[in-house]
Amino acid sequence: MKVLAVANQKGGVGKTSTTVNLGAGLALAGHRVLVVDLDPQAQAGTALGVNLSGEDQLARSLGWALQARMQNMRIALPSIMFDRNGLLEEWDSGGSLHLLAGEESTMSAAQDLIHKKGYQATPVLRRMLLEVEEYFDFVVIDTPPAVSSLAATALAAADYVLTVCYPEYSTLKGAVAIRGTVGYVKDRTGGECDPQYLGAVLNRTSAPSQVKAQEVTIRNGVIEAGLYPFITDIRKDDRISGSYAYGQPAVLRFANHAPGKQYANLMGEILTRIDQPMEKWETPELITTGVSDE
Repeated sequence: MKVLAVANQKGGVGKTSTTVNLGAGLALAGHRVLVVDLDPQAQAGTALGVNLSGEDQLARSLGWALQARMQNMRIALPSIMFDRNGLLEEWDSGGSLHLLAGEESTMSAAQDLIHKKGYQATPVLRRMLLEVEEYFDFVVIDTPPAVSSLAATALAAADYVLTVCYPEYSTLKGAVAIRGTVGYVKDRTGGECDPQYLGAVLNRTSAPSQVKAQEVTIRNGVIEAGLYPFITDIRKDDRISGSYAYGQPAVLRFANHAPGKQYANLMGEILTRIDQPMEKWETPELITTGVSDE
């Protein structure tokens, strides 16, 4: 089982869309996948057609399970997972897709409890996931924005960390901060957790004919900052955000169109990087040609 966390300290960069589309894409490719919604806003669940409400469903919140575990009560993760294999029924993929869903009040309470217990509590999710490793090939974690105990918990749970940015300066800064934070996790968890940085996904980019000077600056900045961007980026496309309303990721709704093809190519690059040392990773070249601000 390989655990991927999708992170940036800046909100609104596309972490959730990246998480659910990579998760669904991996399932479509035949892998057994678990998507983990660790953001109190619970948008990954919405994107996969699950919204927790009512006491019965709140008992299936990952936030409640985290609270229970930190108070020495055991909730088996399979008992609270949501089976989302119905989203794959149009394809004979051989893969599977499950979700650990979140909810704002229970996840916020879990965040407060982790914060009170200190950094020694951050491996809690990793320990829980290792108990189900025989059932999954990949786990993809959607993380909250900003510096928080839940964000630290997500990084501690991960084997690999992806960051996401789009063509604005603030998202580049947040991505750089995440790369730096990843390097501290091993020491802060006494060697128990050792995530590896895997690269930056450029999201909501323009077609080559529409690229403006600021986007070129950001693209080059991602390379120069040592963030190792992927060759494949995800273009601006209303079909990606519009898929939220259907509870089905764009990689499934538009598998044979641009969104599906872009995420499939990105997924291929991610799998290649997992199997290669960093010095062999392919990254884009710096853009040196002039681009108009118009």
